[in-house]
Amino acid sequence: MADRRDAGQIPRSRTFHPAAAQFRANSSWSVLASRIPARSVAIINQSNSPEIARKTTLLVTFSNLPAPEDASKIKIIHSLSSGLDHLLSHPIVKETSIPLTSSSGIHGPPIAEWTIMNWLVASRRFVYTHENQQKHNWAKNIDFMNTVHDQVGRKVGILGYGSIGRQIGRVASALGMQVHAYTASPRPTPSSKKDNGYIVPGTGDRDGTIPVSWHHGTDKASIHEFLSLGLDHLVIALPLTPQTTRMLGTEEFEILSRGVSAERPRPYLTNISRGKVLDQDALIEALKGGVLGGAALDVADPEPLPENSPLWEAPNVQISPHVSSAGREYIPRSLDIMRENVGRLERGEELLNGFKRGKGY
Repeated sequence: MADRRDAGQIPRSRTFHPAAAQFRANSSWSVLASRIPARSVAIINQSNSPEIARKTTLLVTFSNLPAPEDASKIKIIHSLSSGLDHLLSHPIVKETSIPLTSSSGIHGPPIAEWTIMNWLVASRRFVYTHENQQKHNWAKNIDFMNTVHDQVGRKVGILGYGSIGRQIGRVASALGMQVHAYTASPRPTPSSKKDNGYIVPGTGDRDGTIPVSWHHGTDKASIHEFLSLGLDHLVIALPLTPQTTRMLGTEEFEILSRGVSAERPRPYLTNISRGKVLDQDALIEALKGGVLGGAALDVADPEPLPENSPLWEAPNVQISPHVSSAGREYIPRSLDIMRENVGRLERGEELLNGFKRGKGY
């Protein structure tokens, strides 16, 4: 069948990239077949030949992209990642207008669970009780009462109130917490507060009604004002852009800490964004100096985090190797976005999770 790209139609044949063994191993090939009608599709997970790209009309990838000259038939590129910062310097992004979509929206449930889990591990002293279990030690003492707390009434500030931030806000609100949202641009009206991206059914905050307050800005003064709200938790859920790189450092951590009264625990920082959003050395010093009460980090700078990094030994830090979004639901949900966008593309409609060239996300 001829390629009718200008007409918005996508050829109905199926081409799968034979090198993507990892996907065959977890049955994602059958998932793809059940979610996307027969098309010329390539899932690229390793270095691929130009011949594959030249036959492809739908491209699914984490990070590997073909050269622009090999992409003449590609109608859409779908990333299995939520953030696209790792692709932005590629020629196919900079030199072509091929639509690029992300998997933003699928990560909310697992990352929210990871976030709350880490809060509770810290506030309920799970490591202490688990270690005593391993020792067969029924260590119940009166001091324990004064060293744990619940989350009711605690304030959580979410830097980046997108799909992930909204699900964290939803679960935090269910725990009795106050949610404060921060976005780059103002959201003054009910319609501007809505989430128009992909949402896992039964999750998130589609209408933006959970936060008790909304804040915005890209300048330091606006961010400092937000950090001064008296937040018990700060969640970093921002995309990595030139504007957000090293956004948080020594000054910001001190402002965050000063906003909380002396009788309350020091603020707890959670980063599920990118390691480069904050100054990692400043974070280590803030943890050592008691400016921050603890941190849950699913990202680092660099990744993998070197064995000799002082971050491993920083007090009250919990580190995981960028796995907070992991789960068997990941690939099926991502391909649901692709399936939806195949129809939208043919109907000439705006794509779900479409990348806006120039904005960086």
